[in-house]
Parts: sequence; C-alpha cells; structure tokens
Amino acid sequence: MNILVTGGAGYIGSHCCKALSQKGFHPITIDSLVYGHKHFARWGEFFKGDVGNPAHLKKCFSRHKIDAVMHFAAYAYVGESVENPLKYYENNVRNTIQLLHTIMENDVNYVVFSSTCATYGDPEKIPIDEGHPLNPINPYGKTKRMIEEILADCHAAYGLKYMSLRYFNAAGADPDAEVGEDHDPETHLIPLVLDVAANKSPAIKVFGTDYKTPDGTCIRDYIHVSDLAQAHLLALEQLIDGADSNVYNLGNGQGFSVLEVIDRAKKITGKEIAVENADRRPGDPPVLIASNEKAVKELGWKPQYADPDDIIGTAWKWHQKK
Repeated sequence: MNILVTGGAGYIGSHCCKALSQKGFHPITIDSLVYGHKHFARWGEFFKGDVGNPAHLKKCFSRHKIDAVMHFAAYAYVGESVENPLKYYENNVRNTIQLLHTIMENDVNYVVFSSTCATYGDPEKIPIDEGHPLNPINPYGKTKRMIEEILADCHAAYGLKYMSLRYFNAAGADPDAEVGEDHDPETHLIPLVLDVAANKSPAIKVFGTDYKTPDGTCIRDYIHVSDLAQAHLLALEQLIDGADSNVYNLGNGQGFSVLEVIDRAKKITGKEIAVENADRRPGDPPVLIASNEKAVKELGWKPQYADPDDIIGTAWKWHQKK
C-alpha cells in the first residue's frame, strides 16, 4: 500500500517512514523542506512540495495511487504561534483543508493525524485522558484542535476514517541513529541539554524553579519517537481493518522534571551540564502527564522506551553523529 506522509522529512515523520517501510508499506514523502531535511527522506519516495499547493498535491497524487495519508506537516513552535497566529492558521488549518479536498477527490479513505496534548491547555486533572476538556491556550494548540474538529466533520459528512494521535513530549532518536531530532531553532529540552554536554552551548536555561513540584521545575511526559511511530502503524492498520475513527493520547504515563532530565543526561553523557535559571515562560503548566490506557487497550500499543535513560541514550547517540 502507498502511504502519503506529509512532513515525512521532519523529525517524527521520518521515523514513521522507516517504520512503514519495515512493515512492508510504501511511504511517499511530501515535504516543503521549510523545516524538514532532504536526507531524512531515506525510505520510499520523496516529493518536494507544499500540501497547501493544489498543483503540488495533484502532481503527487497523479504519480501514485495513494491508499492512506499520515499527516505531520505543520508549524509547531508555540511561542511563534502567539506572535504570528495567522502564519499558523494559514499553514496548519488552511493547508490541511486543501489536503482534505485532494484526499476526497482521490477517494482516499484513511488519515492518521499528528495532533498534540496542547489541545488540552492547562490540565484540570492529572493524568490527562482523552475525555479531558479541550481548551488550548495558544494558536498552535488551537490549530490542532480545529483540524481534529474538521476531521470529525469529514467523517460525519463523507465517511472519512481517521485516527487523531495526541502526543505528549516527543523525544529520543532512531536506535540505529539513522535519523533523529534536528530542529532549527531547537526548543526541545533533551537536545538542548545534549548541546551543552557536547560543548555546543554554554548552559541550559531552566524556565521556572518555583513551580509546585518536588524540585520546583516543570514535569513532562517524554515519549520516544520510535514508540510514536509504532502507534501510527497500529492506528493505520486498525483503520484498514475496519476500525472506526478515534482519538488517542500517546505518552508513557509518567513524568520527569526538567532537573531530573538534566541529571540523567549528566550520567549518560559523563559530561558536566551547566544550568542557568530563568523566569517562567507564559503558558507552561507545572505538570503534563498522559493517561495512555486507551491506546494500550484499544490499539495494542506498548511503549518500548519507557525509561528516560533509554530515550536520552538514543538521543545522545544521534547527537554525537549529526
């Protein structure tokens, strides 16, 4: 089966392309390379294009009979979304609508959508399950919530089957170090910490040390990117086997503080990691931890990298190579 992977030259998309290829699917990446990397598109075929451009989509769909779509292509910087919301509504929402038009025109029935825990906003309870109210507090989270609603409407109107997967903190790298995390600018904690360990940065900034947590720093649920990829495969296979549309959280169900991650990185790398305390960032909840029970029970998903040492270890292996 031909699986179109939008944003397949990005961090999570490229790991999913590898997983698809290993499972016997044929991934076809479409990526504008605004943030993606051409050398990440190592599995299947690559098509440089923008999912918001009807001509690019028409050309891509005319070359291949697409059987399903995994949709990762999006802008994903929370701070930037606050400063420039129209950029996010145009790229994330408008471009998805254009993609859905093309999907409908080509009788594609299955979509696996890359969503986020940012759709929940400030948590009312921990752990967060799929029934938690959706109240995103930034334009990035709002765009993802809007797309989920659009998918639900397309399901009701056209019979489109979709799975929406709400990630918590994606982390780590391919255990074979063939692809990994390489953002510009980088905003994720683990690669920023490893930059300090690798002498590429003088210190890691810790934003807020006075939260109501055991050590005063934010607690997050880190989920390995390869475990995310496996969840996408399971979601796709269930859709193909006749499952109805659904929404799932993807997290490990356990939280680690910023200082705990830094301490573990010190042990794994054997390096000193300087810390610079800074003010809280607006919109950072003290604790975000997923309930993954629904995905475990219904998708048959079982994270293989639940220990943060394993997550940081694969990231360090990639970090030293890139």
